[in-house]
Amino acid sequence: MKPLNFAILKLFTDGREACPEQVIDALKSEYGSFKALNKADVLNALMTAESNGLVEESRFELDDAGELRVYYRANADGIATINKYIK
Repeated sequence: MKPLNFAILKLFTDGREACPEQVIDALKSEYGSFKALNKADVLNALMTAESNGLVEESRFELDDAGELRVYYRANADGIATINKYIK
């Protein structure tokens, strides 16, 4: 099993975008027992990846509760870098 942050990054190597809630849903079956698999920690991991140039914000929307939902995606360079270091 990969570290959680690695698994989060690998989700973006298919070129699709995702918000933190979608990342949690995608990883819940394998990482559901991890304390860090929550919205705040996943968002922190995505913002760190963004600051390191691995993913970028792709769009924003308001959810049904009026809370801002940020979507991220990896561009070609980000995908290549992620795949180079995380097999």
